[in-house]
Amino acid sequence: MASDIDADILIIGTGIAGALAGAKLAQKGLTVAFLESGKRIDRYDAVETFWKAKIKVPESAYPNDPTAPHPVTHRIGDYYQQMGPEDFKSTYIKVVGGTTWHWLGTTLRNVPADFKLKSLYGHAVDWPFDYDALEPFYLAAEQEIGVAGDSAEDLGSPRSGDFPMPAIPMTYLDRQFHKALEGSQYQVRSTPQGRNSTFHADRPECCGNASCIPICPIQAKYDATVHVAQAEKAGAVVHDQTTATRLTLGDDGTIASVEFRRADGSTGSASAKVVVLAAHAIESPRLLLASAQEGAPNGIANSSDQVGRNLMDHPTKLSWALAPEPVWPYRGPLSTAAIENVRDGDFRKDRAAFRIEIGNDGHAWPTGAPQSTAADLAQQGLRGEELEAALKDATSRQVRLASLVEQSPDAENRVTLDPDKRDANGMALPRIHYDFDDYTRAGLQAAQQAHDEVFAALGATGINHSPDIQGAGHIIGTLRMGTDAASAVVDADLRSFDHRNLFVLGSGTFPTSATANPSLTIAALSLRAVEAIAASVQA
Repeated sequence: MASDIDADILIIGTGIAGALAGAKLAQKGLTVAFLESGKRIDRYDAVETFWKAKIKVPESAYPNDPTAPHPVTHRIGDYYQQMGPEDFKSTYIKVVGGTTWHWLGTTLRNVPADFKLKSLYGHAVDWPFDYDALEPFYLAAEQEIGVAGDSAEDLGSPRSGDFPMPAIPMTYLDRQFHKALEGSQYQVRSTPQGRNSTFHADRPECCGNASCIPICPIQAKYDATVHVAQAEKAGAVVHDQTTATRLTLGDDGTIASVEFRRADGSTGSASAKVVVLAAHAIESPRLLLASAQEGAPNGIANSSDQVGRNLMDHPTKLSWALAPEPVWPYRGPLSTAAIENVRDGDFRKDRAAFRIEIGNDGHAWPTGAPQSTAADLAQQGLRGEELEAALKDATSRQVRLASLVEQSPDAENRVTLDPDKRDANGMALPRIHYDFDDYTRAGLQAAQQAHDEVFAALGATGINHSPDIQGAGHIIGTLRMGTDAASAVVDADLRSFDHRNLFVLGSGTFPTSATANPSLTIAALSLRAVEAIAASVQA
């Protein structure tokens, strides 16, 4: 195996950000090489691993190898070195195709106001461009991913074209919420999803396995291996089980090379005209900070001191209850409808916005149902036919809501390097300082009140609100884009202000979190950056 790698473009990470850009760049005839810490995944094996796992969390279908370590939901403090006051709870995996293997599949656009929070509401910061500048790339991203949606409903985000597929139908459960809330301030609508509603792009339509998290057994749900395959078909080379450990600077201030370590312990160096960092919003700043050297004493791309700062998620208010009549959860994708019309308004001057996701997964998320339901009923002394009847009744009426709340960017919410603990590659583990400000907490409180109102309209009983703030699995910020090199890491094209041949892709670049699940915006931004990356190779 050669110790060195050379290409026009070197992409670190094979998730949706890197894979999508890499496919488009390779299709332009440019030589593209990927570095990926993790392994290639066999879908059948991963499904088996999930089925056999005693603890079923989003990461349980996937390896957690010493040389490709990642956080795990039920042991969040093993990898993240948490400094408080709150724990950061969202995770990711390191495999070829990245965390899209276990994403839910929600492909919402931001609403126009999300790009102008400071201008419109005097809060946080504006993005360096507006919704209209990104809209054509949203449309293109929907085509690339293969999004099923209702083209007649823009959900507050004006559209210039149709979705490639019709919407996944609302479930019976969704329709009961829709009926109960008709005429109220809460509008239930189909959720655009990166999963096939018809046979599309040589992949089957969704057949309702209800295991979107952590794995779709038939790949009806998009994952980034789709674009990894496109990139490889166009000549790109994927170096899996190969971890980037350090970026080195040339005399002219450009990235001269990337040092790497393979799972077998061998090391090497990769060089390229352009380096694209697409390793997620924890690993990307971790690598940049670990690359401190002469000419970059605080880390690569960090003259602004913004690398690692403004870590955000969509802090989630989780609530559950029992509907008065059977609504038949546990069927279809885990969520197929939501309430999106509460995502913007003058209230954003005072509190965070949110979207309300309606779950098809009963009480599985909050309580571990239906197994926990059976255990609870058995503890009440029920047995035999009586137990079976009670279990059917309770399970058929389980409903849950999850509000994804926008989080304010805060420079003190940050990723740094642990001074003592290192992984098997010799890299410092990520240390995290994390909290929620009053603006975000006010949004969480408003979300709980909204849940009460929605459950009341449904006639639900046994209402519970989790006392804990949940993670949404959305890791945002740490590499913010902006117009000023003094306060941002990358410009509007996602190019480093400090190093002209370094681009950074992914949700780390978002200046604010908005309320939409971030994957579609990640994809749109990657597509928007392609021309600038390609032009830099020729420069």
